[in-house]
Amino acid sequence: MKCIGIDVSKINFTVAYPTESVYRLEIFNNDIKGIKKFIKSICDGDYHCILEATGTYSTLLVYMIQEAQIAVSMVNPKQINHFSKMMLSVTKTDNLDAKLIAMYGEKMNPAIYKIPSLTIQKLRQKRTLLRQFKKQLRMLLNIQESFSVLPKIDDKVNKGLKKSISFIKKQIEELNLDMIAVTRSEFSRQLEHLTSIKGIGNGVATALIMATGGFTYFDSAKKFAKYIGVCPSYQQSGTSIKTKGVITRHGDPELRSLLYIASWSAIRFNTSCKELYERLKSKGKPSKVALMAVINKLLRQAFGVIISNTDYIDNYACSRTE
Repeated sequence: MKCIGIDVSKINFTVAYPTESVYRLEIFNNDIKGIKKFIKSICDGDYHCILEATGTYSTLLVYMIQEAQIAVSMVNPKQINHFSKMMLSVTKTDNLDAKLIAMYGEKMNPAIYKIPSLTIQKLRQKRTLLRQFKKQLRMLLNIQESFSVLPKIDDKVNKGLKKSISFIKKQIEELNLDMIAVTRSEFSRQLEHLTSIKGIGNGVATALIMATGGFTYFDSAKKFAKYIGVCPSYQQSGTSIKTKGVITRHGDPELRSLLYIASWSAIRFNTSCKELYERLKSKGKPSKVALMAVINKLLRQAFGVIISNTDYIDNYACSRTE
């Protein structure tokens, strides 16, 4: 397949078509009419569309390309950025970006993207709104705290703050309940198995289901841990550079935070996680390093119960007879 590079923005997207010697560039409006025009231009060939993951701006484009049964891949912008540095590119424009994305597709042959199910898309929208509500709540609470040291707070200001804080707290609570309800209606079996693991509650289980597409995007906990950035990295070069144990911090920072908080509960109530944490601490490992190991343990347990289609049994010992 011939790789087509697409650089997406809010209003339009730039397409780099491969030719015998150079790339032919064309710009389309980022709307239904523009996307249909673009799809029509490639419907007669065997093409593979490559574009960066740019959030909502590329969602409609990817959806319509897949509906037309044309191969499409979503690439992490960091990968394109590193590829650009490798190619010694010093200029950044939409045209050059589209060409670089096409070249990246030719060299790396990225995996075909699977668009999330409608339920996963709804859950992600709810999570985005929930994240914004939490930011607003934090901002209002900070304002309320700053006003608390004043000699006299204006009654209307105080009343307005309390009313807004109360409203946002109610919205956050309703969204959390709604997300759990949607997850339970579509992924009831997975939610039940995940929450049987001590340390994983409804919130973490829902976040894991969203991130893994109902455990269809990844076939192992190791790959998922690498994707969200909780696996340790190792760097060694000569005798001067030797770094290990630092997590990569790729992927979703909110999910990492949820898993980090879940690890606190796991080292108290999850026997395997508790033993792992205590063993690492006895060897002199820092608490954060030990907790990262616990997070990876929780992910292995999560994939284990989903793959085996059974609830988690704490401190289960497998006995085999020859």
